[in-house]
Parts: sequence; C-alpha cells; structure tokens
Amino acid sequence: MKDQLQAFHYSLILFGEDGELTCPKSWLEAFFRLKSLLAKKKSKGKQVVFIDELPWMDTPKSKFLSAFENFYNGWAADENILLIICGSSSSWILDNIIENRGGLYNRLTCQIKLSPFSLKETEDFFRHKNISLGRYDIVRTYMALGGIPYYLSYFVPGKSVEQNIDDILFREQAPLKGEFKRLFNTLFAHGEKYMDIVRALSKRNYGFTRSEIAQNAGVPYGGGLSTMLKMLVEADFVEEYVRVFGSPKQPLYRLKDCFCIFYLKYLDGRGKLDEHFWQNSARQKGINAWEGIAFERICQSHIQPIKNALGISGVTTQTSNFIVSGDETKRGAQVDLLIDRADNNINLCEMKFYSGDFTLDKDGERELRNKVSSIREKIGWKKNIFPTLITTYGLKNNAYSGIFQTVLTLDDLF
Repeated sequence: MKDQLQAFHYSLILFGEDGELTCPKSWLEAFFRLKSLLAKKKSKGKQVVFIDELPWMDTPKSKFLSAFENFYNGWAADENILLIICGSSSSWILDNIIENRGGLYNRLTCQIKLSPFSLKETEDFFRHKNISLGRYDIVRTYMALGGIPYYLSYFVPGKSVEQNIDDILFREQAPLKGEFKRLFNTLFAHGEKYMDIVRALSKRNYGFTRSEIAQNAGVPYGGGLSTMLKMLVEADFVEEYVRVFGSPKQPLYRLKDCFCIFYLKYLDGRGKLDEHFWQNSARQKGINAWEGIAFERICQSHIQPIKNALGISGVTTQTSNFIVSGDETKRGAQVDLLIDRADNNINLCEMKFYSGDFTLDKDGERELRNKVSSIREKIGWKKNIFPTLITTYGLKNNAYSGIFQTVLTLDDLF
C-alpha cells in the first residue's frame, strides 16, 4: 500500500500537483488530492483520468475500493470527467467493477474486453514485425503460443517456428519457461486452485461437467467452483458449452487456451528438457497427433470465419460436439464440431491438419458415413447434414472424396 500510494503521489506531481506536498497516507486522501488537481485545471472538453492496473492498488486492508467509489460517486460522476480504468486481473474487474452491487453498481458506460488475437490478427502482427511466415507456420505457432501478443513478440525474424519455440519455451533461460504458474498466480487469488482446474480440463478434449471437474481437480463442488469456472471463462482460458444433441445437457467446460494446452502437454512437471526439444521432436508421430487436436481447438475458436466461408455469416447457429458410445450391436461415433443452423441444416465438420492435400480413404469414408447415420438416428430427417472438411491445403480427389459437400482450407480461417 505504501509503495502504491507513493507511485500515485509521483503521478500527481508529474501532472501538475505541487511537489512540496508529502505522500498521501490513505487512498481517501490520495483521491481527494486527485480531485483537487482536476478542479484546478481549466478545460472545455472532457478531462481524461486513466488508471492502469487498478486491481493491484487494492491491497489487503487498504480500503482502496471504498475510496475509489467515494471519488467517483461523490465528485467525478457529476463533473466533465472521462474515467478509464484498466486491469489484467479479469477476476477482480468482474467482481469489483462489472458486477459490483455497492457504490459502483451500474456505473459502467462501456467495457472493452481484450481477447487474444485471431489467426488473421496474428498474421498482421507478424507482418508488422517484419516476420515472414506462411499461414501453415502461423497456425503451428498459434498452436503453441495462442494469440497473445506478448508471447508472439518474442519471435525472432529469420528463425524457424521450431527454433523460436525452443528459444521461447525450452532453453535454459527461456522467457516463458515459468509462465504458466506466473500467469495464474498473477491473475487470480489462490492461483493454485485455478491451475488444478486447468490441469484437470487438459485431460479430456471435449471437457468435463462441473461435478467431474470437482472430482478430478480436487476442488469442492459448490459456489467456489462456479465462481472459478466463471472467471476462467471470462479470461478466455475455458469455454462453456452445451451439447446440441445427446447427453449430458448440463454445461460442459473445456480448455481452449492454446498456450496452456501446449504447456501442460510438453513442459508441466517435465523437469529439465533438451534446449532443442521442439526442433528434435516436431516431426515425430506423437507431435503430429497433438497437432491434429490443436488444429481442432483453433477451428472451434474461429467459428465466425468458418461461417463466413460457408456463406452463412448471417444465420443463427449453435456449435457443439457429438458423441455416441458404441456397444455390441452398433459402432460409436464422435464429431468434434457440429454447426447446427437455424435454416434447418447441420455442418458436420471434419478437421484435418496435414502438410499437403488430405486424402480420404475407404475406412475414413465408412467412418464419416457412420457419423452421419448416428446423428440422423438422433434427430431423424428434420435437418440436412452436410459433411464439411476443414483442412490445410485441400482434398485430393478420389473415389471417396465426394462425400464432402464443402471443403475449407487454412485461407478460410484467416
């Protein structure tokens, strides 16, 4: 608190306050001084007050929030003031500002949520940094680092994707080597509990119910878990969804953050690793299987570009997966992305990440027909089902390829 007040004091001096004044002893005094400074300044337009990293000013027993509420409600709300607050701790912002039930209730004029870059924004970012990567390699980068500009800023021009990822994550002094723990301990109080939930979610691609998360993460099932899941969803680490067809009908939660998925797969609890781990491993069979799953996650987070490419950007849709267990009499089926459309059509999406054109063989076609039949068995003939391929470069034409009604490529995701 003392350090925060000192920093606030210096900011006041920087913007015109008398340098002879001593450091305020409380936040109530600090905001009174801010009010006095603003009142002395003559301005025809709005006076802009920008407070960065507001959550970290709210230290224990500081009474910061009550002083902030007093400043806004007691003076700033009635003056020609544009008050902008910012904070990387989304949980604090959500609890204390957006969903405040006290003095700041319903005071927000506008909120801007800073979400990760899309693939297109990542491409624009690299172009701005004079980093020349094709779209195939941009997707492979996104699989490991996601769309976080801070992570992407460590990329060095002239090095391969593998070299950069080794430098950023695997070498001895890699800047993001301890980022996972640092991230959650910075963003959330009791960060270890949030990490336990994220670790549990990383074990199953299609996610868990709330009760399954409580069991697998060792977190009590109750209000605390609901709040933590809400915070993880708000911060873009986790996605909440309900299956369109099939059970369970209660919400499912799955891990969506690419960086967390990569870190938990290849770095968490691994101890000392080869500094050239990714360069030596990137073409191994296990890595290729992981790339397929990571590509599915990227497609699931880029639904709007997919809808645009399908020509249904204005159609109301619901996305989900579809899973039916097999038994002695019938085969099971799993579809990782269904786009259920309000125009009575369904796109059954197969997502394949390949270094060249995808080839559908006889077994693959049989499997796809089984998926269509399983969905048809569930919904009858109320809707048309369009098998849709989302792949890197395209589909090789053969005796089995005609089952796909539409083929989308990487370019359609950008």
